[in-house]
Amino acid sequence: MSQSVATARIIGVSLGHRTLAEADHWIMELTPAPVLACTHLVATPYPHVAISLLTAASFETGPELATAAGEAAAGRDGRAVRFPGVERLTGELTVSEILQRSSISRVEVLGGGPADPATVVETGDFVRPRFRAGELVLITAPAAGGRLIPFETRNPTPCCADH
Repeated sequence: MSQSVATARIIGVSLGHRTLAEADHWIMELTPAPVLACTHLVATPYPHVAISLLTAASFETGPELATAAGEAAAGRDGRAVRFPGVERLTGELTVSEILQRSSISRVEVLGGGPADPATVVETGDFVRPRFRAGELVLITAPAAGGRLIPFETRNPTPCCADH
């Protein structure tokens, strides 16, 4: 009896998610979890969030969203939701600990370059690095007490909320 073993590969999935939160939720519900999952903002055939996955699983994408799925699969940039070590990035960690515990290659301060390895990052248990030139880069912003916080937060304040 022969048994086929599926090989993990990068695939694109486009299900028409309208927001990053919807796409994140879908990714977090996958069982088994993919090794890597990224979101990609696409415009075809309408603005939405497509997803790339490093997985052995297969997913159906409707023909109207096939182009967006292809763009996600081929994308060199993306916002990582699942990546090696993400589950170990909770609480307060130094930049050095983030680099040691995960596949993040660099931590940068928005507009300021590389972060000092000894600086504490208050993760808020929500870390979404971006792929840049094949590396995962976490963008941070200055916070009180000389600390840093991830630039992207779980519940961002909507732009122009009072309009």
